[in-house]
Amino acid sequence: MIEPVYTPSPSRYDDGMIYRRAGRSGIQLPLLSLGLWHNFGSRQTFSKVREMAHYAFDRGIVHFDLANNYGPEYGTAEENFGRLMETSFRPYRDELFVSTKAGYDMWPGPYGNWGSRKYLMASLDQSLRRMKLDYVDLFYSHRYDPATPLEETLQALVDIVRGGKALYVGLSRYPLEAARFAFDYLAARDVPCLLFQDRCNLLDRAPIESGVLDLTVAAGSGFIVFSPLAQGLLTNRYLNGIPADSRMAEDRTLHRDVLDEAMLHRLQSLDALARERGQSLAGMSLSWLLRDERVTSVIIGASSTAQIEENLRSLQGLDFSEEELTRIESLVRL
Repeated sequence: MIEPVYTPSPSRYDDGMIYRRAGRSGIQLPLLSLGLWHNFGSRQTFSKVREMAHYAFDRGIVHFDLANNYGPEYGTAEENFGRLMETSFRPYRDELFVSTKAGYDMWPGPYGNWGSRKYLMASLDQSLRRMKLDYVDLFYSHRYDPATPLEETLQALVDIVRGGKALYVGLSRYPLEAARFAFDYLAARDVPCLLFQDRCNLLDRAPIESGVLDLTVAAGSGFIVFSPLAQGLLTNRYLNGIPADSRMAEDRTLHRDVLDEAMLHRLQSLDALARERGQSLAGMSLSWLLRDERVTSVIIGASSTAQIEENLRSLQGLDFSEEELTRIESLVRL
């Protein structure tokens, strides 16, 4: 059967999405961005990938976040995004903000991992081929490489922008002092870091507590959050234990020992507060992050359009009373 030609919703920018500026740049991003880490690769039907991507774009989610090894399997999320470009999104390329990354394991041998110039440049070339793009809007160094001179990694990012393969560059999960050096190095070469990406959520405040968020703001960069729901822990998924079909049951990226008795009580108490606010636990968790205007955007994952729809409702609950914030802090520290 021939699929009908995709026409995005004419109200996509008037349907409640909020856009926030990335640091001291000209770029504004939607408060919610769609991450293609899981559920968008070869183990998902392309029709489901297309359905979720269309649904997101129709509601003003214009930022799609990828990496070379997203799938599973490696590269297949980018391949599916390339199919989207060919079948749906090509006429709307200039409305999209597409990011990808390199820094983790991608192919065998010494040149398929970490932060060498050879790896970053080869990986981006491969990503562009898979995604059917001439350039990405943002290319990240996905992690700090302690064995490669930082100047080598950063100069590769500078040259990628100067070569026209990315409009902007970003950093992901760099430790504080490496981030400080990187911000200064890139700014001195007129290729400032647009976005710093890190894990942050109600239960994990590492970038806030380490000073990375403050440093990012001072450097004029935007800050974008991944794992805002702690890989599903901050949803209703685990409020009654470990479901048999869950990520935790498979002991993959979320491990069973996380959900001890204290954590279960903490989650149930946070869920009760969320319901008092008229939100789900996931919705309140997203709203809590986005209430901080230093956060440019939060990357959500999805396995269905219903999940995206639920997450979008978090934009209606960005106001917290001082009492609610105090209760959240006391519950998180139980």
